[in-house]
Amino acid sequence: MRVSFKLFLTSLCLLLFSVDSLAQSSVWLATKNGNTVYLGGTIHMLRADDYPLPPEFETAYAEADSLYFEIDIDQMNDPVAQLGMLQRLMYTDGRTLQTVLNNEAYSTLTDYVAKFGMPMLMLQNMKPGMLMSTLELLEFQTRGFTPDGVDMHFHQRAKADGKTIEAFETVDEQIGFIENMGEGEESEYVLLSLRDLEKIDDDIESMVSIWRNGEADDLVELFVEDMEETIPGVYQTLLLDRNNKWMPTIEAMFNDSDTEFILVGVAHLVGEDGLVQHLRNRGYQVNQL
Repeated sequence: MRVSFKLFLTSLCLLLFSVDSLAQSSVWLATKNGNTVYLGGTIHMLRADDYPLPPEFETAYAEADSLYFEIDIDQMNDPVAQLGMLQRLMYTDGRTLQTVLNNEAYSTLTDYVAKFGMPMLMLQNMKPGMLMSTLELLEFQTRGFTPDGVDMHFHQRAKADGKTIEAFETVDEQIGFIENMGEGEESEYVLLSLRDLEKIDDDIESMVSIWRNGEADDLVELFVEDMEETIPGVYQTLLLDRNNKWMPTIEAMFNDSDTEFILVGVAHLVGEDGLVQHLRNRGYQVNQL
């Protein structure tokens, strides 16, 4: 099976929620001492008819001198890097999905993949992070989504327009998150992810609408609360630790006269542990556009 590695930008279930009751978009403007940084919450997969993007994204892009993404997207798509990804995201130590999952999780997974005509034999050596990313990709692609979401859209434009492009993380770091996703909580992680995928037809339109309008309290309940309670290790690794690591770089952006536009999965921006609240706690003025 050929897997598109663009999907590894992040887990889709972490991308779509907000906290401001009067929100207009998933874009925030942070200021301090006359310096400006925009923060855009992204969806990493979209459909062609989801464009054009909300105008607040266009405003932020037009004013930005440089764009910051989670990772170097060009490096992620390098064939050598992709080969390394495959090697790291497969079990090579004798473990298989059947040995790391409990009976309930393995049986549920077996039944789920049968609808794609996929025998478990071809999936056995996938680590859970790669497995669930692959299944998410398949589900979204059957509904017209492609990995050319908000991040890819602005990355391509920034290259064409000659804007500076930066990344918070290396590809090696990003793959490390997927490689270890659900480690020690494999069964809980797989069961929660499968439950989310089973509801995809009920949730998908509301998710995109909520993201566009910056109104996503319901998605906190749907995705984040379950993740915090059921697989706290994944929540810690994917959100808390990464946000804390990014903050020094973000604060340094306010030390020059340039305008930066940060584009990361919107889950990184909201909530008590989100980048927006981190900035507010440190004295920055942050308003949702």
